[in-house]
Amino acid sequence: MKTLNKCCFIMLLTIVSSNLFAQESKQIQTPEEKAWMTYMTPGKMHEMLAKSVGLWNEEVTMWMAPDAPPMKSTLNCMNKMIMGNRYLQGMSRGQFSGMPFEGISTIAYDNAKNIFVSTWIDNMGTGISYSEGKWNDASKSIEFIGTMVDPMSGKDLKFRQVMKFKDDDNQSMEMYSTTATGKEYKSMDIKMTRRQNPNMNNNNTVKQVPAAPPATPDDKK
Repeated sequence: MKTLNKCCFIMLLTIVSSNLFAQESKQIQTPEEKAWMTYMTPGKMHEMLAKSVGLWNEEVTMWMAPDAPPMKSTLNCMNKMIMGNRYLQGMSRGQFSGMPFEGISTIAYDNAKNIFVSTWIDNMGTGISYSEGKWNDASKSIEFIGTMVDPMSGKDLKFRQVMKFKDDDNQSMEMYSTTATGKEYKSMDIKMTRRQNPNMNNNNTVKQVPAAPPATPDDKK
């Protein structure tokens, strides 16, 4: 009987030890797992991007060439965080040169490269512009450097964008394009002002719209 009890105790100790070892193994991450967790987890820079969520008015001034007259338009932009608060997506709509205009921007903060990444597409082209930038804490701005296609030559041209975060309700973006000869000139200026949206709370989250009441017999008549 004592021998049986001893065997049972040894078996129980072995099972408990195995479970504890398995739990400890799950808690120990490989370097690859740690790197991916850091890469995929939103941080302070993503929280900063989230402050831009909401509806904005955009006053746009554009120059097609260094000596061209300015072209002005007014757009509305709706910003929202997507993919679990990892990316800021902006949808701009309005009129430009008498034509309906819409464009989509995506801004990300890459935790692995420690840089901001921006893309832009619109209905006046078929390509995607791509740029990378770093945060300047002194000026509260991001300076993006990127490329966009030149429809005349089919080749990429460099551009520079400076996005300034003046306060929670005012932002600006200046774009500097490069000519075929390599000369940089200011090609766009956008003044962004937050617009009050009745469907947004003070913390810029979408309000829950109450469900419609059930129909009454009088409604069905």
